[in-house]
Amino acid sequence: MENIFEKYLLEVVKMGKIIAIFYITLLLAGFAAPCRASDNPDVPDYVTDFQQRTLVFEVAIHQHAKTTQDSLKAYADYEQFLDKELNEAYKSLIAKLGTEQQAKIKQSQRNWVKYRDSEFDFIAKNWTAKNFGSSAVLSRGAYRTTVIRDRVTLFLHYLKNY
Repeated sequence: MENIFEKYLLEVVKMGKIIAIFYITLLLAGFAAPCRASDNPDVPDYVTDFQQRTLVFEVAIHQHAKTTQDSLKAYADYEQFLDKELNEAYKSLIAKLGTEQQAKIKQSQRNWVKYRDSEFDFIAKNWTAKNFGSSAVLSRGAYRTTVIRDRVTLFLHYLKNY
């Protein structure tokens, strides 16, 4: 196998550096592919479904909000939506886990809530009008929703395994 790889690599290098990088990347991706976690193919694609549900809120933020007040309202609506999604994903995950795993994810979630609160405090104190002007409001909304959205996405990835 090593000789084949070396011969292939020499041929690719002859094609030029940019093309070589491209082919090496593809080759390495091919070797790494079997290393990825295996999701249950019989389970719906929770992550893609969630991402599609978020689109209406992201469009409202990035395309429909014309004033700072519009943006604040759009981010507040998005955050409320994400909180609901987080609770639903958490409940769905808990329902799939055994007793020991439930205890672990509950402790993880308690720790994450502390982390979230700490992040929200940092966001509020750092992205101020004094430090960042009028864009601070937008940054705070974006960072707060990112923290929650990432947790929802993680839970949905976990769910894909059950």
